[in-house]
Amino acid sequence: MSKENNTAVKTADDIVTTDKFAWSDLWKKEDWLAIWIGFIIIAAGAVGVITGGFDFSAAKFSTWGNGSSLIEQFNAGFLGKLILTIAVLGILFTAGNVLKGVSAGKYIPAFLGLFVLAVLVRLISAQYTLNRYLEWAFWAIVVGLLVSNTIGVPKWLKPAVQTEFYIKAGLVIMGFSVLFSNIINFGLYGLGIAWIVTPIVIIFMWYFGTRVLKIDNKPFVITIATATSVCGTSAAIATGAASKAKKTDLSLAVSISIIFTVIMMVFEPIIIKAAGLGELMGGALIGGTVDSTGAVTVAGTALGELGQTTAVLVKSIQNILIGFIAFAVAVFFTAHVEKKAESGNKVTAAEIWYRLPKFIIGFFAASLLASFVVLPAAGSEAVSAINKVLDQYKNWAFVLAFTSIGLDTNFRELKEQFQGGKPLILYVVGQLFNIVITFIAVYILLSGKFFPLPNIAL
Repeated sequence: MSKENNTAVKTADDIVTTDKFAWSDLWKKEDWLAIWIGFIIIAAGAVGVITGGFDFSAAKFSTWGNGSSLIEQFNAGFLGKLILTIAVLGILFTAGNVLKGVSAGKYIPAFLGLFVLAVLVRLISAQYTLNRYLEWAFWAIVVGLLVSNTIGVPKWLKPAVQTEFYIKAGLVIMGFSVLFSNIINFGLYGLGIAWIVTPIVIIFMWYFGTRVLKIDNKPFVITIATATSVCGTSAAIATGAASKAKKTDLSLAVSISIIFTVIMMVFEPIIIKAAGLGELMGGALIGGTVDSTGAVTVAGTALGELGQTTAVLVKSIQNILIGFIAFAVAVFFTAHVEKKAESGNKVTAAEIWYRLPKFIIGFFAASLLASFVVLPAAGSEAVSAINKVLDQYKNWAFVLAFTSIGLDTNFRELKEQFQGGKPLILYVVGQLFNIVITFIAVYILLSGKFFPLPNIAL
């Protein structure tokens, strides 16, 4: 990993005493800057949709390679949105870096170079066949790894390799899409499946990874545990930041999650049909066990309309947990894991606040804003339209982050992370446990033998 620009979060062994809060932190510290960047984008997207005065949409590559030409996409409208995307993200992240003390003259060309790689990633991930089976996160890591392990990362590009900054801003934007109203749509059924099972799986994988497999890298264990039990990439990103995981930890966790997500997306609907579970139970099982929201939608569709609706509802309710889990992990690691690493020094409540990743506050604030301000005032259609705009900015931020991970990682580090195959064992055992526990919850709640079946509007 590059020592010149190591922007990864420090491990417990690297932690030093945190300075007390100063008002200047609000415009100098990365976490707070990520919140302001996220909310500026949220505000612009919301105003554009609600007033209808302007289109703030970021560039999005349509699927190509199945009868549609890639060249066809590069029309005036698309190029205009691509320029808008570069301008918005470039200006905001450049301003953030200047406030952090980074030279704009060094960051701007580096950002443009990184953005070119991000465009390449989006092009690859939009290809028809690749798009069906592997997420953009996988290709972002691959493109970055190929550069870093072949020609090497040029010195001029390194100032833009800021994984954490892009991740935090993307998560704040993502918070707007996490609506508490989703709970109402499926009521206690969804809560039982998503909110009871998920903590059980996380605790099981934590115990299995640290006590049974004896994996010393605790941030990795908790990162892959939440990726398995919540929603793959997004949960891994949030928890990785909260637990101060290394970039290689996040890269490996996401890679394993994505590979098995593809396998489960294809085969789980087949097994569900063969077992005769039906669309309601089968969709709920998919929503609770398949990691990626996109993969959940595809797998649920294979069961039918009810299966898809149920799967998406369960996953949406589960996604609400991301912020709560990230907060809990940050507190747990600060008060217990890092405390032990620092020879038992007492960690006060104030110290927990100082060390708490502030982007979590931004995530919750965005979620609350969408759920209790914008939704009642503008309606669900407006919120949905706003989220369509914001979703692409979030994706671009995450692509920048995951490309940065690849650029800052080498194959030797990834190989060392496998520790004799323990990470793979942890994921497989954890996912099997997840499937079993989720099935038990689904059977109790949705089989009709214990409770009346819910009436889900299609």
